[in-house]
Amino acid sequence: MKHFEHIIDFSRVIGLKVPEHPLINISFGNKEDCGGDDIVFNGNFYIISFQQLEDGKILYGHTKYDHDRGKMTFIKPMQTVTFKNIKLKDDCFIILIHEDFLTGSELHHQIRKYGYFDYEANEALFLTPSEEDIIWNLVKTMDKEYRNNTDIYSKSILLSHLDTLLKYAQRFYKRQFISRTELTGAVTSRFKDLLHSYFEDAASKEQGLPTVGYMANRLNISPRYLSDLLKQETGKTALEHIHIFLIAEAKSLLIQNNKNIAEIAFLLGFENPTYFSRLFKKEVGVPPNVFRDQHLN
Repeated sequence: MKHFEHIIDFSRVIGLKVPEHPLINISFGNKEDCGGDDIVFNGNFYIISFQQLEDGKILYGHTKYDHDRGKMTFIKPMQTVTFKNIKLKDDCFIILIHEDFLTGSELHHQIRKYGYFDYEANEALFLTPSEEDIIWNLVKTMDKEYRNNTDIYSKSILLSHLDTLLKYAQRFYKRQFISRTELTGAVTSRFKDLLHSYFEDAASKEQGLPTVGYMANRLNISPRYLSDLLKQETGKTALEHIHIFLIAEAKSLLIQNNKNIAEIAFLLGFENPTYFSRLFKKEVGVPPNVFRDQHLN
């Protein structure tokens, strides 16, 4: 795997023009010259791109890019990315922003709050035609500023445009969750079914508590995307759903058998009965032994 410290080196390798600024590059291309060479890499920069594959594959970690979904992808620094035999359908753009370009700005902290940088490539953002217009106009405005003679306002203006672009992406992802209700509902159902089967198969005894990462891996999506999707659909994150399910199972076990609190905690996959009791009290309002006494009496 190749590591890129500098944007200029990465730009040369994938065939982009030499950047105007050492810490940021904005490049446009068509389907003939926007694919890039076969390469496995990571780098110290964010990558925001607009592209749709005709052939080849992109891997983000170990997850394959879905050709039929999404045109915009968001990759954060130090993520392993693979480009292989890439051919594109449409014109594209790519924005590279080195971490150091954000240093000292509010966006340095804010960009970490945009969860889609933690999504896998197959969870890319598919834009409607009107959304495409908004994004392309923003990027072209950024490009004009990027290529102007640099002055004391240049960086702050570029950061302002970038912040606007990221906010629009956040809005469009929310729309995507809503407009793809059939998929969202299917994932929610599969998530709940997977939780049930996890405990029915007694996996909790062997593997401990189900994690968001485990659930996401079984559903072939990233943990952050799973939580955001469930939050949009149900108002609760993946972890909150896991806790709700655990507490429901705990209540049933507390009432229906005479096992002690530690044994019930173990059955549910808790390694520490104290953690189980603390979580139960947080969710229910009373400790598990008090809950049992109230319902048995």
